[in-house]
Amino acid sequence: MTCKVSDIFEINYGNSLPLNNLIKDKNGINFISRQSKNNGCSSKVKELENVKPYDPGLITVVLNGNNVLDSFVQPHAFYTAYHVMVLAPKSEMDLKEKIFYCMCLRKNKYRYSYGRQANTTLQNIPIPSKDKIPTWVYNTPLPSAPSKDSVNQESVLLNTASWKTFKYSGKDGIFIIKGGYYNKKPDHTEEGNIPFISAAGQTNGITDYYSLYDIENNHKDEGSIAHPLSHKLFKGNCITVVNNGSAVGSAFYQENDFTCSHDINILYLKNKEYNKYIALFICTLIRLENYRWTYGRKWRPVRMHKSEIKLPTDTEGAPDWNFMELFIKSLPYSQNLD
Repeated sequence: MTCKVSDIFEINYGNSLPLNNLIKDKNGINFISRQSKNNGCSSKVKELENVKPYDPGLITVVLNGNNVLDSFVQPHAFYTAYHVMVLAPKSEMDLKEKIFYCMCLRKNKYRYSYGRQANTTLQNIPIPSKDKIPTWVYNTPLPSAPSKDSVNQESVLLNTASWKTFKYSGKDGIFIIKGGYYNKKPDHTEEGNIPFISAAGQTNGITDYYSLYDIENNHKDEGSIAHPLSHKLFKGNCITVVNNGSAVGSAFYQENDFTCSHDINILYLKNKEYNKYIALFICTLIRLENYRWTYGRKWRPVRMHKSEIKLPTDTEGAPDWNFMELFIKSLPYSQNLD
């Protein structure tokens, strides 16, 4: 049976508090805004005397903007910013069920393209009734909390004053740049485990998984029929960078082989093999450049070849790969990368 959101949840418009009027406190109350990262928590603030925080276990939903319908179960007490709605289950609901309903809400993002808001329509979005929740929801184990420990306990100082500028490509460049494949997202005829990377800023850029058969036998047009499978597959141990759209500049490390759209640039190191620590260091620096590609500018390979990146250097002036690895290993949570 299909229900509406309002059939299953009590709906509240949240606190609508402006962060700039609150006092930040690293030991305070979570402040939930319209961001898509960190469960929507953009800061911690001092508790207000006259405003009771929402209880843990409720669901927050973004009502507008690029992250519309991003939904999270909040594990701690919280306040909300503007345009964040709070859902409270009308009947007892465990964590797996709440996470499932967050997934259902996100699947309705397509209804709110072109600037549409969910302020008045969220309550009417159709979702499954509790008795129609699939069994896999209950059978899927919840991930354990990540360790806060670092790989190396010794801190590594970051001093950018001596960093050197390198070309992305060319004679003195550090990357081999490849363009993605100009294809369409394949149709599904069977299950697969090959990631499809598209112009997404989340989930490591992965928007689906496909079989070799479906990748090989789906074609964008008559011209692509002659292209071999090797044109559509890319070796892992590389970085993918979104070159178009709202997520332009989003960079992710791809450990495994994958297929992708032409909205992706693929970066291999010219004289070095990545490991996940070096790759994550470089991904962070690439993302810092995304402001250069706003307002519809594309970061296609022809432009990326001329781009530059600043990196730490060794005594010979070459990129200091060892420092990059040690720095990432010194960060909290880095033990989870092993």
